[in-house]
Amino acid sequence: MTPATIVIVDFGAQYVQLIARRVRENHVHSVIVPPDATPELLRKHNAVGIILSGGPASVYGDGAPRCQPDILEMGLPILGICYGMQLACEMLGGDVTGSESREYGRTSLEVIDRDVLLAHVPAQTTVWMSHGDIVTKLSDDFVPLARTGSCPYAAAKHKTKTFYGVQFHPEVTHTPAGGQIIRNFVYDVCGAAGDWQVASVAENAIAAIREQVGETDHVICGLSGGVDSSVVAALIHKAIGDRLHCIFVDNGVMRNREVDLVEATFRQHFKIDLHVADAADRFLDKLEGVSDPAKKRIIIGHEFIEVFKDAAKQFDSVRFLAQGTLYPDVIESGHSVGGETAKIKLHHNVGGLPKDLGFELVEPLRDLFKDEVRRVGEHMGLPEEIVWRHPFPGPGLAVRIIGPVTRDRLDLLRAADDIIIEEIRTAGWYNKIAQALGVLVPVSTVGVMGDEQSYTGQNLIAVRFVETADFMTADWVHVDYEVLSRISSRIMNEVKGINRVVYDISSKPPATIEWE
Repeated sequence: MTPATIVIVDFGAQYVQLIARRVRENHVHSVIVPPDATPELLRKHNAVGIILSGGPASVYGDGAPRCQPDILEMGLPILGICYGMQLACEMLGGDVTGSESREYGRTSLEVIDRDVLLAHVPAQTTVWMSHGDIVTKLSDDFVPLARTGSCPYAAAKHKTKTFYGVQFHPEVTHTPAGGQIIRNFVYDVCGAAGDWQVASVAENAIAAIREQVGETDHVICGLSGGVDSSVVAALIHKAIGDRLHCIFVDNGVMRNREVDLVEATFRQHFKIDLHVADAADRFLDKLEGVSDPAKKRIIIGHEFIEVFKDAAKQFDSVRFLAQGTLYPDVIESGHSVGGETAKIKLHHNVGGLPKDLGFELVEPLRDLFKDEVRRVGEHMGLPEEIVWRHPFPGPGLAVRIIGPVTRDRLDLLRAADDIIIEEIRTAGWYNKIAQALGVLVPVSTVGVMGDEQSYTGQNLIAVRFVETADFMTADWVHVDYEVLSRISSRIMNEVKGINRVVYDISSKPPATIEWE
């Protein structure tokens, strides 16, 4: 059964995924569709409301995206955000022009009519603006609801249609009352029930797997040790039992005890049929002497596919391949909810295995965001250590070593990584940090060995902790100095070959979370 859904029409918005997540945080299902989505598609999704997203275009520009006019005549409640407001106002008889100056950043908003959308919002509040055009004239069918110093119609509503528009971005945290505005729209304007719960998501996914796979066919699944593939395995095992076969590829660039964790969780606890492909030497031989991070990724991605193909040959009668594809993967790879998949990205894990393997795909997470996957994992009884594990790059420690990957360097980084994770767990910081990592930088900086200076065989470890809601942007964590002190002291005392530890205080952007 398709849940009651808020459909988001995407005009190329930077924050479109954030809009979808804000709706789902209110326990209401949401999907993102392309600008040319038809009323029929919206009905198929059981739409109870529509959000028209922002976007970088101008409504009067050549080739600017436009929604189908029939969308505005469906009788469904609509909220236009930024470009979405401008487009709808223009289609309904208003004028949109370029403003004298681009408005970007925090702006003071004056509410002049709360109506339903702005109920419980302070009369004076701060909002986040990011636009170069504004609505300069509303048709007589509109009522202004709010304004800023440079934007006379910062919010408005239609007198007879259930349409609201806001020039600002309520989906971002920089708009303090944004969550209230989205709740007002979802519940009080659209009448959504707020009954989209993790338990029902899991049960629906299990039922869908049973229906797709049937009563006799088998499924293979690539496990990485991360939360996505782990939740996929748990769901499928619940659906079809011992007809699931998991493959874990040991590529030699993983953290300490990775194989032990996966085996203990899936072979011993869940009693899942697990096959470990020991390919560490194969990967490391291919990586020998390679310094360029892009080449490292290509090599690891290619070898992963080849190893997985070899391991999959033992399952001649299997029809289905399970992938941990998430909703952001679907959106970012150009897959529209209403259209056919154009391609499958070649990547380092099973989420990017090519179609020519000959399997039909099972993707039970393709409608979920990462935080929703974690909640499903908790519901399925996965260990906290896996459900709340920090993200780990597919190419593993190979892209956390600057320069060539060697076995000795991997040993150094694994030892340092163990200390980093152990210390932040002990200090109660692990769940406060979105991602924690160490980077091995093989540069010779002067150190002291005994009473003498030494450069020989010494390396630097860069420690990086970031906090983020969506990994699109991130900031460094203002962690206690005592935690950093213990990490630094232990690494330099316990890991022979490291004589300097530094803390990375770069934000994203301009930096990325990983170094390579």
